[in-house]
This record gives sequence, structure tokens and C-alpha cells, in this order.
Amino acid sequence: MTGFKALKGQGHAPTLFAAFLYFDFSFMVWTMLGPLVTEISESLASHGEVLNAGQQATLLSVPILSGALLRIVLGFGVDKLGAKLTALIAQSIVISVLFYAYFRGAATITYNELLVVALGLGFAGASFAVALPQAGQWYPPKLQGIVLGIAGAGNVGVVIDFLFAPKIAEKFGWEAVFLVGGVLSLLVFVMYMFLAKNAPESVYKARPKKLSDYWKLLKDRDSWWFMLFYAVSFGGFVGFANYMKVYLMNTYQADMSAFGLDVFNESNVKVIAGYFGALTIFAGAILRPVGGGVADKMGGIKALYIFFGIVLVLVALSGLVHLPFWVAIAVLFVIMASLGMANGAVFQLVPQRFGKDIGIMTGLIGAAGGIGGTFLVKTLGWAKGTFDSYSIGFFIFAALVLLAIGAISLVKTRWRTTWGVNSGGII
Repeated sequence: MTGFKALKGQGHAPTLFAAFLYFDFSFMVWTMLGPLVTEISESLASHGEVLNAGQQATLLSVPILSGALLRIVLGFGVDKLGAKLTALIAQSIVISVLFYAYFRGAATITYNELLVVALGLGFAGASFAVALPQAGQWYPPKLQGIVLGIAGAGNVGVVIDFLFAPKIAEKFGWEAVFLVGGVLSLLVFVMYMFLAKNAPESVYKARPKKLSDYWKLLKDRDSWWFMLFYAVSFGGFVGFANYMKVYLMNTYQADMSAFGLDVFNESNVKVIAGYFGALTIFAGAILRPVGGGVADKMGGIKALYIFFGIVLVLVALSGLVHLPFWVAIAVLFVIMASLGMANGAVFQLVPQRFGKDIGIMTGLIGAAGGIGGTFLVKTLGWAKGTFDSYSIGFFIFAALVLLAIGAISLVKTRWRTTWGVNSGGII
């Protein structure tokens, strides 16, 4: 049975760890606006800039969208410059914008400046297009699900955001979170520089791409199917993760306030919302490698049927009825867990189909995931602003999940009888 023990003696463990660490802290930085958006909105309002629901959603969606588009750029960089140099350049940009936001401070920074900072944070989200191929290049096809699952589990960084960012903001101001992020990112930068290595030619031979190669891959219909699946799985995960605090604050504020006073003796509902956000997001973050492992055992197609099916039912339920607080938390927990495992399942399949173009395909598919997340955040914000309810937003996402399930049914036979025959793993 394929599992963690199978990694022993294979590949390069320090690089796998460095890729995980780089992606973990990058994901933490990328999504840090989510747990801080209410505090940022309050500080902007104190000096005359009052944000509506649409502006909040825009601020949250800019890092996701820029991260999506930059994944293509960094995927190209992996092929041209190598994964390590590409990662170091991207990390340098992220560290710079973090310290800029801190030194500008809550009292003077403007909404437009924050949009520019959010744009720079996209380089952290684009780390996906570097960390996954860097780890995957060291390992054989039969281990891609578990390896890319481990590297991709770096999205646990968003859990760290929700646990600690609101409390730091309460004690020292939201700009202090950017200082902490900058210092930690600098430490990770140094560790990565010493631990990570590009795979040697004996293990992986780089094939630098031209822009025309992107167009060639985009003409392959399988590229678009994978982009759809990841727009739903990762887009759903990162979209819900970024919007989770806003959703909980707008829907269950009284419940969280009462719970906080009873259990934590904590009166700041924004901090309690962070705790519950972390709880629901944790499942999806930590279970991504499990999803890859499940896909290695039963095949990515069957695994996606299961994970997407669970998401469809629970998202539709969330749109149909106003769930009691504790039921809603449990439902969100399972939704995020299923989306996280679906992420691992998608990337169990991708290296088997596009092994020779993994750098560029990781960028393209990752970009689709980011665009899906942007769409979900904006859809939820639009639904709340227009109907004073999130139901329509949930229904729209449920329709996209149903579309993905239908697409799997369309491609499964062709995939299993063509490239899947000699892919080296179970599809």
C-alpha cells in the first residue's frame, strides 16, 4: 500500500520539507487578510474610509486573483530559472510588502495602498506553482499523490492565521500581524535557501518552455478539465477560507459571543470567529495528503467522485436552510475536509497526465484554482450585499460542484483507456 513509509529512501527529504515549509508560510501570508479584514475595515473607518461589503470582498479577492495569475508566471520561472531561484525571488517580494504595510501603519495606510499590498501578497499564493513541482521532480509517478499532498499541505498556514492573527491584532493592532509575518517569512527564506535543492538531471531533466508551449497545452482539452476540477476544489477551499471570518461574523455573531464568554472568558467576538474559522479550515489543510494517498490507492477519479459528492450535498444544505450554529460548524468542517482531500486527488492525476510539463501545468491549474477562489469570495459578497443572505452564493457554488462531477463522468473512460494505461499509477 502506498503511504508515508514508501517515501523512505526515495527522493530528497530536505527539499520536500523545505517545499512544505515555504508553501506553509507563504499560504499563511497569502491569506492573512481574511482573519484581519474586520479589524482593517474598522481602522480605515476611523480615518474616513468606510468599506462596504463589496469593497471588503475585493480586498480579500485581490491576493487570490493575483496569486492565480502569478502562478503562471512562477510556473514559467520554474522551467526557465529553476524552482529554487524562482522561489527566492518571490519570497523577497512578499517580505518587502509585509514590512511596507507594517511601517505605513493602521493610522496612515489607505484602502488603495492595501490593494497594492494585497497584489504583492499574490506572490505568496503563487508559491504553489514552485513548491509542488520542486518536490514532485524528486519522486517517481507512483508516489506523486502523497508527495504533492505533503508539499501542498502547506495550506495549513491559513489555520495559523485564524488562530493567532485576531489575537495579535487585538493586543498590538492589525499592522503588528504584518510585522510577525515579515519576520517569520525572513526566517523561512534563510532555511529554504540552505535546505532546498533542484532535482539533478539524473532524476529530472528540465525542459524550458516558450510562451507558445503554454498555448499548446491550453489547446489540450485535458488541461481545461483539470483546471475546472481545481477551480472547484482549491477555489472552494481558499474562497471559503478567506471569507470564513466575514461569514461567521455576519451569520453567527451572537452564538460565538456567548460561547467565547462561557468558555474562554473572551469578549472579542472577532477573536472567537478566528478560532472557529481555524477549526473549520484545519480539516481541509491537514487532510490534503490524505486525499492524495486515497487517490493513490483507489484512483483519482473515484476519489473525486466521493469528495465532490460530499461537498455538493453539504453546500446545497447550507443554502437551503439556516443551520443552527453547531450544526453549521460541523458542516463547514466536513466541507473544508472534503475540498482539501479533493485538492490532493486532483494532483494525484496531474503528474500522471502531464509529467513532462509539470511546472507549467502546475502554474496553469493553480491559476484556475485561484480564479475559482476569487469567484467564490466575490459571489458570497455579492449575495450578501444584494439579498442580505448567503443562500444564492452557496447555490451557485453547488452548481459548479455538480458541473465538475458531470465532467468527471464525461472524461473517465477516455482517460482510463488512453494515457491512464501507461501513467505509472492508478487513475
